Amino acid sequence: MQAFLISTGVVALAEIGDKTQLLALLLASRFKKPGPIILGIFVATLVNHFAAAAVGHWLMAKVGPDIMRWGLGISFIAMAAWMLIPDKLDDSNLLRERFGVFGTTIIAFFLAEMGDKTQIATVALSARFPEQLYMVVLGTTLGMMIANVPAVLLGEVAAKKVPQKLMHAIAAALFVGLGIATLLTPLSL
Repeated sequence: MQAFLISTGVVALAEIGDKTQLLALLLASRFKKPGPIILGIFVATLVNHFAAAAVGHWLMAKVGPDIMRWGLGISFIAMAAWMLIPDKLDDSNLLRERFGVFGTTIIAFFLAEMGDKTQIATVALSARFPEQLYMVVLGTTLGMMIANVPAVLLGEVAAKKVPQKLMHAIAAALFVGLGIATLLTPLSL
């Protein structure tokens, strides 16, 4: 349960102001069909984060707990610094409407998540909690939905009301805490 709760909280906070949240706002304003957009975000996130969690799980098995502990601890602290750098979305990269709202959302979200903070966090979290891979994926997916569904439903009004710097600072503090806890706690296979 700890892996699920940490994964949900970290990703929900990390997603505030992230490029995929900006993408959700853009899709909502362009298509004005929240149902297929929300479902597309869910499918893309679930597939992307499951793949990321599998990579984290594989890494843990290959490099061993001692090396992984140091790599993860440093990675979590680096993620804290990365959280303080705001994301921007390049509108020219959006897929054309020929795939429909659902298809466009899946493809755009899947691609936008590649190498994104939340995907890298999913890799690190699954390596940190290797015995709870599914809980990590469910948690990171729920975190994405918590951050993006309001963006889709409320659009730009929500984006202007949420203090992004505060949310990024809280997420950065969580990543530092995870990094320190990881460095101080032996990992097991």
